[in-house]
Amino acid sequence: MSNQGLPHRGQPVYTAGQPLNEAKAAMILVHGRGATAPSILELANALYHPDFVYLAPQAANNTWYPNSFLSPIPGNEPDLSSGLAVLGDLIAQIEAAGIPAEKIVLAGFSQGACLASEFVARNARPYGGLLAFSGGVIGPPGTPRNYEGSLEGMPVFVGCSDSDFHIPVERVHESTAVFEALGAAVTERIYPNMGHTIIQDEIDQARGIVEGVVTA
Repeated sequence: MSNQGLPHRGQPVYTAGQPLNEAKAAMILVHGRGATAPSILELANALYHPDFVYLAPQAANNTWYPNSFLSPIPGNEPDLSSGLAVLGDLIAQIEAAGIPAEKIVLAGFSQGACLASEFVARNARPYGGLLAFSGGVIGPPGTPRNYEGSLEGMPVFVGCSDSDFHIPVERVHESTAVFEALGAAVTERIYPNMGHTIIQDEIDQARGIVEGVVTA
């Protein structure tokens, strides 16, 4: 079957934690540009909970879309739509295994955080949570944000440096506003001179959301 228009179709999904059919909750971990699914699965160790299955999809050529997330959206197609479809398909598989959406956490770093953020905005319903490490919603400045649906109090963590070469702090604030407008409970943290990385305070914030999913 041709993957033209669906470049990420058929790529592997790496897993950790509980088997899907035994887990009570799930986390989808989305890697950044030039990285790999196994590398983002290392976050599963930091965010480990014994009730979770952790799933990390692999992007074709290690990149979800070719240009900056601030570029005009048509220039990132069809890769962007294919990446969003990967997340949608994974969520459908998780739900088919008996784990409801409110027990599914989406998490990503950098380009992966952008993909996860845009997916949640475009497909707004109460998931277990969103963890956006150094990322935000996709599109150039001035992109209409007329997203539909409701996150109904879903917890969202957005963390980024105040001087990230890839992620303007204005886009972090805009993403927070998008999720709040959709009804999410957003925790935004801007860290001075952090660089393009994930630090322990972000892990601590994220762990609180993970714990809340299984105790809700």
